[in-house]
Amino acid sequence: MTDLSRRDGGVAATPMQNPEAKAVVPTRKIALEEHFATAELAKKYVARPTRSDTLFADIERRLVDFDQLRLEAMDMAGIDLAVLSATTPGAQAAADTSTAIRLAREANDLLAREVQKRPRRYAGFAHLPTQDGVAAAAELERAVKELGFKGALINGQTGGHYLDADMYLPFWERVQDLDVPVYLHPGELADQPAMFADRPELNGPVWAWTADTAAHALRLVFAGTFKRFPRLKIILGHMGETLPYLLWRFDSRWQMELGVELSHDELPSTIIRRNIAITTSGVCDPNALVGAIGALGEDSVMFSVDYPYEDSKTAGAFIESAPISETVRAKVCHGNAERILRL
Repeated sequence: MTDLSRRDGGVAATPMQNPEAKAVVPTRKIALEEHFATAELAKKYVARPTRSDTLFADIERRLVDFDQLRLEAMDMAGIDLAVLSATTPGAQAAADTSTAIRLAREANDLLAREVQKRPRRYAGFAHLPTQDGVAAAAELERAVKELGFKGALINGQTGGHYLDADMYLPFWERVQDLDVPVYLHPGELADQPAMFADRPELNGPVWAWTADTAAHALRLVFAGTFKRFPRLKIILGHMGETLPYLLWRFDSRWQMELGVELSHDELPSTIIRRNIAITTSGVCDPNALVGAIGALGEDSVMFSVDYPYEDSKTAGAFIESAPISETVRAKVCHGNAERILRL
């Protein structure tokens, strides 16, 4: 795949890196924002994140491949295990619930067959028909109990409904009962806010998806979803969709809004640190990594690539050279994923 993310053949030097540091021995890596598509989803339900026909054609062929291309990319990055998920928007873009249920079930069955072929290389996140909270709960339970999946990945809102809506209460109850994480991933926006008018470059993954996904996570925080279901674990990609860097401000402005001083357990930052973990997917920046670990703690950050939308080799080199201790590197590369996903 053409790699637009690498400007100089590797991770850019930063003031935080020690030029005298010795090369580290590659550590085991688990990546958990790695995407696929079924043949039917690829025809209609795959977002296009580039204006380049050449780049998109390469993305399309990689999404439906489970063999040479994907495994070569994993090996180049030193990735031992990839937790695969249906790419955005997937079945969530279907116009009716029955179609979404069928598409999600077929995607999960296909992924289960691929995982069965290579259980040491692949694991799965369930694809869900979130047009209906009860149907999503049922498919999650099937995927976890019958197919052995490690949780679910949800591609943003569905039909204008975010996951803090009451229609998803049965779903969250099932998630907590199953004790699996939900990866909250960007999806298409339900509408086009005026802030993006005449500025198409701000739409999609450049900025709009980040803003929408961060707001989606904050909706769960402020709606009391984590208070009602305290054992939930949400995963955010892209170095936490900016949330780790704004924790102090969330606390300050929310207390200002309420006009009261909140207890430690009631603060947005406490809820985020307790119930949300993040991955490095799509952000190969050592400064951002160090900041995220400082904000959330070394037990809440996990390595990922965002394949095939990012370059696996670049991501692998980034995490191997990041200015963190070997103990923390091992947690980020595999230990935290093993614990949170029970791998």
